[in-house]
Amino acid sequence: MEQPADISSTRSAWRDELAATVKLAWPLILSNLTMALIQATDVVLMGWLGPDQLAAAALGLNLTFAMALVALGILTATAPMMATALGQRSNAVRDVRRTFRQGLWLTAMMIVPMWLILWNAEPVILALGQQPDLAAQAALFLRGYMWSLGGWLFFQVMRNFLSAMERPGWILAISIAGIVLNALLSWSLIFGHFGLPRLGIFGGGLGSSIVWTALAFGLAVVIVRDRQFRRFRLFGRWWRPDWPRFRRLLKLGFPIGMTMGLEGGVFSAAAYLMGLIDAASVAAHAIALQIAATSFMVPLGFGQAATVRVGLALGRGDRPGITRAGWTAFALGVGFMALTGLAMIAAPEAMVGLFLDRGPANDHVVALAVSFLFVAAIFQVADGAQVIGAGMLRGLHDTRVPAIFALFGYWVIGLGVGVLLAFVMGWQGVGIWSGLAAGLAAVALLMLLRWNRRDSLGLAGRVTPVV
Repeated sequence: MEQPADISSTRSAWRDELAATVKLAWPLILSNLTMALIQATDVVLMGWLGPDQLAAAALGLNLTFAMALVALGILTATAPMMATALGQRSNAVRDVRRTFRQGLWLTAMMIVPMWLILWNAEPVILALGQQPDLAAQAALFLRGYMWSLGGWLFFQVMRNFLSAMERPGWILAISIAGIVLNALLSWSLIFGHFGLPRLGIFGGGLGSSIVWTALAFGLAVVIVRDRQFRRFRLFGRWWRPDWPRFRRLLKLGFPIGMTMGLEGGVFSAAAYLMGLIDAASVAAHAIALQIAATSFMVPLGFGQAATVRVGLALGRGDRPGITRAGWTAFALGVGFMALTGLAMIAAPEAMVGLFLDRGPANDHVVALAVSFLFVAAIFQVADGAQVIGAGMLRGLHDTRVPAIFALFGYWVIGLGVGVLLAFVMGWQGVGIWSGLAAGLAAVALLMLLRWNRRDSLGLAGRVTPVV
C-alpha cells in the first residue's frame, strides 16, 4: 500500500535533514575532538611530570577557561549571522565578508586584556585561596600558554566561516595535524628531546602557543587559496570599520559569550573549590573534567551544526525546516551522550589510567577521579541537551534569555548546590560534581522549554536585517 504523498514527502524531508546534519556535524565533531585532544595531551604530559604539576596546570587552564569561552561565545555570533546571510542569498558575499571582518576586529580587541590578566596570574590565583607553590607553577605555565589564545580565537572566526559554508573538512584536516604537532613539540619542550631545552611545565604551555599559531596560519592559507572561499575576499581591507555590523555582532554575541562563560566559569570555580580541599582533589577534578570535556565535543559539534542548519532555514523563512534542523541535531547529540554515560560507569578506572598510573603517589588521586566520573556519567545527557538546546536557539538569533538561564542554572543552582553538598554536608569533591550535574539539568530544561515555545514567542519568524 502506497504512503500518502504528504507523509512520504515529510519522511523524505526528515531523512534529508538527517543526512545534511550528519554531513555538516561529523567534521565539526572530529575537529572539536582534535582540539580537545590537544589540551588533553597537555594534561597527560603534566600527569607524567607529577600530580603537583598536573594540579598547577589545571589551575592555570581553569583561569583561562572562562575568559576564553566568553570570547569564543561572542565570536560564535558570526556563525548564525553568516549562515542567515547565505540562506537569504541576496548580497550574501558582501554580508559574509563584512561579518567576518568584524569578527577579526573583536578578536583583536578582546585578546589584549586577556593577555594582561594572564601575565599577572600568580596574585590572582593566590587571591583565590590556592597554595603558593601551586600558584607559582600555574603562573609559570601560563607565561608560555597565554599566547595560544590569539591563534585559537583567530582560528575560531575562520572555523565559523567554513561551517556556515558547510565546508568543515579543512578544519578537521588542520586540527588533526595540530594533535601530532602538539604531542611532539610539547613532549620535546617539557622533557628536553630532539635537541630542545628541558623547560618542564613552561614548555607545555609554550608548545600549545606555537601549535595554535601554526594552525591559525594554516587555515588562513586555505581560505586565501581555495577557489570557493577566495571570492569572498575575507582578508581584503580588513582594517575598514563597519560599526553598525560591529554593534549587531556584539549585541548578538555578548549574551552567547555570557552563556558560555557562565558555564565554563562554574567549572573553573569548581576547580578552585577543589583547591580549598586539597591538591589531590584538583588533580582528580582535572582528569575527570578532561574526560567529560572530550565526550562533550560531540554534542557541541551537533549544537554548532544546529546553529547553522536552523540559521539557514530561518533565512529561507522555512518553519518546518527550523523544526527538523533543531530536533535532528538534538536526538543525535543526546543519544551519543547517553552512550558515553554508560561507558563512564562501565570502565572509569581504565579512563583515568590514561592520565595517571597506579602507584602509592597516585592511588588517592585515581580513586577521587573515579568517584567524580560516576557523577559525570549521570549528567552526560543533561550536558548534551543544554549545549544543543543553546545551539538551536542561537540559530534563531535568540541569545539574551538563554544567558539568563545560564546565570540562574549554573551559578545559583549548580554552584549553590555544590557548595552546600561539599562543605556543609561533607561530600567534598563529589558534592561539587553533584552540584554541577544539578545546574546542567536545570539549564537543559529551560532551553528546551523555550525552544518548544519558539512560535508563540515569535522567534521562528524573526530575522533582524543587518545593514
